[in-house]
Amino acid sequence: MSTIERKYVVPGDTIVEGDYKPLINVIKRNNRIISTRIGMAEIIKKDVRVIPLNGTYYPRLDDTVIGIVVDSNAFAWEVDINSVFFGVLQASAVLGRTFSASRKSLSSHFKTGDCLITKIASFDRTRDPLLSIYGPGLGKVNNGEICKISMAQIPRLIGKKGSMIKLIEENTKCKLNVGQNGVILINGTKESVVKIKKAINIIEKQAYIPDLNDIVNNLLK
Repeated sequence: MSTIERKYVVPGDTIVEGDYKPLINVIKRNNRIISTRIGMAEIIKKDVRVIPLNGTYYPRLDDTVIGIVVDSNAFAWEVDINSVFFGVLQASAVLGRTFSASRKSLSSHFKTGDCLITKIASFDRTRDPLLSIYGPGLGKVNNGEICKISMAQIPRLIGKKGSMIKLIEENTKCKLNVGQNGVILINGTKESVVKIKKAINIIEKQAYIPDLNDIVNNLLK
């Protein structure tokens, strides 16, 4: 079986140097193979390609993201942040430097399935991003329902000066938290949540319709 080398890249990154053949989403410049897309670079023998992320969230420093705890070890929680990367929330960043894995289990603080609102505290593409829960509005969320939207449509969901999200919240008496990773946390009645999900679906599919606010307003009423 061929050995496959993989790494995450952004446009302009040099993937490899030497006698390699460019395939998809890469160019060859002098002796370097350079990425033209954000994605996963693959080197198979002498062939090089980049598989695009296709709208998957790409972490950025200080982004507020909503994620679900999917695993933990003795020293950190692993959080699904709607990305090819998993967020890492270190125990020492939550419980202090005096934390001892031998004295306290992480599952007693956050467990698999818990929803967290966090910030990207550190990320350099050489490892999964580190998360922080320190700051206003950050931490564990006990109530609410999650849905997702393409990152490209987040500005349309929020609207100019917050007009769209204000329209949704006022018509449904619900509260929306929108993560920059395309994850939305909705707090409200079951009936309102169903309406909001329909509205978000319309916003995502018809983002550039001029009278979108009116369409969403009529749906929610």
